[in-house]
Amino acid sequence: MVRSIGMDVHRDFCEVAIAEAGAVRAAGRILTTPAALELFARSLAPTDEVAIEATANALAIARIIEPHVARVVLANPKAVREKSPRAKTDKVDAKTLARLLAVGFLDEVWTPDEAARARRRLISRRCALVRQRTREKNQVHAALQRNLIERPPMSDLFGVKGRAWLSVRLGRLPLDERLSVEACLRQIDFVAGELAALDKIIAADALSDVDALRLMTLPGVSAVTAIALRGAIGDISRFRTPRHLVAYLGLDPRVRQSGNEPAKHGKISKQGPGEVRGLLVEAAWHAARTAGPLRAFHQRLAGRRGANIATVAVARKLVIIAWHLLSRGEKYAFMRPALYRQKIRRLGLMTGATRQQGKRLAEPSYLRASDRAGMPKTNSSRPTRPPIDASSPTGRHHGHRERRVRARHRGAHLKGPRRAKPRGRLSSPRTCASLRQSPAPTTPESPTGQAPASRRLDFHP
Repeated sequence: MVRSIGMDVHRDFCEVAIAEAGAVRAAGRILTTPAALELFARSLAPTDEVAIEATANALAIARIIEPHVARVVLANPKAVREKSPRAKTDKVDAKTLARLLAVGFLDEVWTPDEAARARRRLISRRCALVRQRTREKNQVHAALQRNLIERPPMSDLFGVKGRAWLSVRLGRLPLDERLSVEACLRQIDFVAGELAALDKIIAADALSDVDALRLMTLPGVSAVTAIALRGAIGDISRFRTPRHLVAYLGLDPRVRQSGNEPAKHGKISKQGPGEVRGLLVEAAWHAARTAGPLRAFHQRLAGRRGANIATVAVARKLVIIAWHLLSRGEKYAFMRPALYRQKIRRLGLMTGATRQQGKRLAEPSYLRASDRAGMPKTNSSRPTRPPIDASSPTGRHHGHRERRVRARHRGAHLKGPRRAKPRGRLSSPRTCASLRQSPAPTTPESPTGQAPASRRLDFHP
């Protein structure tokens, strides 16, 4: 008989409850140590099922118990909290997990593999370092504002020029404020070094992952955003449609509808990983400033709903396009090769590639299109000019009919080449200006009186 076991996990112990034959009973506590968990797992039957809330140490506990039971389910804590009674104790939570698992009402959370877990930890660590650096910078700005220091003339106070400007004004601060600012500057330098080491690891991971390189073809998506998406998504096949992925990342609007009233859409749900969602919004701001369809979409929507709502909509568009790219194994159709090459070159320099200033870099293999194999090879990227017609008295190229003229007003170059006007009068009085009205001249090559199809009529003297 299948038993459903619920475990309310804590740092020091786990509360256990068992649902069997329609009844739920408490089974006591076990220590949260590898030895105690291994002993508890051996006491379970191979047909048992275990439910654990997805907390900090839940994944490590699940790896110990999983080889000894039929299934280990990681439950969504928010969904369990909504279905729990008003009483909140460890025994009640363990019984609720066991009861929901027995009746099949437990919302299961996907268990990521080791690569996805490592990427999630890296992105979480990087976001924490960025928040710490922001706090230290805000303390420096607050100290300057409290002491009526003028606004810095440069945009970056913590760059080379900003540090020089700040060092001159440190003497005007009181002793405690000066010590605080100097400590913040040391913290900023330390965090910058940690971020550089972490970005180097992320860059190496992005260069070795094909899907990450494919996501980087999107405008605004850097290596950090691509790795964050790869860690949050994992296997793209578990999302049937792009809407499932949008809802998983919390970029879908909330809907309220009751009775005969129409549905009301509110703010986004903000479910799922908030760090990935924040990186997507930052990528959307960059995409809105890059020429392409996403920028046009942002401009259309910003005129009606505002820039912030339009940016979140662009972030949702990026998620939808990312789902299609990963599902089909394709690159972004409107990618800009120069920007993509710049991204890859920056990652290469971060991982230790040699600098080649003043030299033209070869086109990387991942940037070459698959349809170039059947194209003829040419020495230059410019189109080849047609051969010169030796029979022409002016020595023009064969088939030359139009001549590009200099644009006389703004935007004239967008209208294409213009037809050059003939100078002087026509040599023959019987020749008309229109080719349809001109008589066919008799030439030695055409005894019938018709000009060859490949020969151009030349009315120049």
